[in-house]
Amino acid sequence: MNDPQLDPGDIAALFDRARLRMARELRGLTQVQLAREVGSVTAASISQFENGHTKPATSTLRRLAVALRVPTSFFAAPARPPAQEQVNGFFRSLRSTSPRDRQQALAYVHLAREFTLELEKHVALPELNLPRVPIEEGQPLRSADIEQAAAQVRSHWKVPRGPVQDVVRLLEINGIIVVRFRVGLEKVDAFCVDFSDRPVVALGADKGLRDRSRFDAAHELGHLVLHGVTGKIGDKATESQAHEFAAAFLMPASDIKSELPDRLDWPALLRLKAKWHVSLAALLVRAKTLGVMSENTYAQGWKALSVRGWRKVEPGSLGNPEAPVLLRRALELTETTGVSFGDFINRSGLPESDIRTLLGRDIIERPRVEF
Repeated sequence: MNDPQLDPGDIAALFDRARLRMARELRGLTQVQLAREVGSVTAASISQFENGHTKPATSTLRRLAVALRVPTSFFAAPARPPAQEQVNGFFRSLRSTSPRDRQQALAYVHLAREFTLELEKHVALPELNLPRVPIEEGQPLRSADIEQAAAQVRSHWKVPRGPVQDVVRLLEINGIIVVRFRVGLEKVDAFCVDFSDRPVVALGADKGLRDRSRFDAAHELGHLVLHGVTGKIGDKATESQAHEFAAAFLMPASDIKSELPDRLDWPALLRLKAKWHVSLAALLVRAKTLGVMSENTYAQGWKALSVRGWRKVEPGSLGNPEAPVLLRRALELTETTGVSFGDFINRSGLPESDIRTLLGRDIIERPRVEF
């Protein structure tokens, strides 16, 4: 455990190389840039620290802490099993995001996991309840398998028929951590990391669209259910399967098929959007997938979305995206046990400003009328 009473010599002795790397990637710095920020250490030395070949002296640790805006105690090894060394996130497209952006986003998610494990020292969070549908090696997943997997998860979680009321809340109730990352990474779409103790789903903060955000959350759930730690990252087939899962999870065939129009009836599609809280685009795809809409009608619909600018901004706003609440409520509960936020930060050694960012109120949240 990180202890605020640890003296600098103890912190140096307990130095955890993974913590240095996490802090550097959290700030979006290369080893060369960090060396420049610190001023009295070389990039080669930082590489040695991160590889575990050498440990920084106490004075160097202090300068690293200042440059990386973390408490010195952040570098002390926590008393718990580390995350797997090479855990990766399921990113949509590896081409459209730079390695550094992905590393920064991953570091943010590692921090969310660390924060969660610290909270669990004080309060009991929902146990992880995640059904897995492993993919057989060399056996391609068919669409029917994916539809069945989505139905299995809904059944396992006792989701009633019809629209899912709140996808984010459903994930949190079943022990999956959900965060919105607000670290200026517009190019990084939603992604997830399948930590064995607490999978984390990170939703982008730039999409103020409830329908898109719900689909993102269901897409990431698809990765966790279907692909786990063995799926191929950024692979076209992997992404397509997660998309199919999201559609089947949010719009089960047995519930929605009879409601979908076979022609381009936009008022009817808008009513379905309001009922199911999914986009017009997702409804078109589902109508084609389920054989309700012909290939030709679907193509005309897609063309109409483009011509009207609806691929960027659709009519029929559904309001704010769903907001994660689990971590914030867990911290509030921790405070009722007599551990203030300041105490918690001191004991955990986690960087306060980043934890505040993790807990930040959801984007574009309207002020609430109080009576």
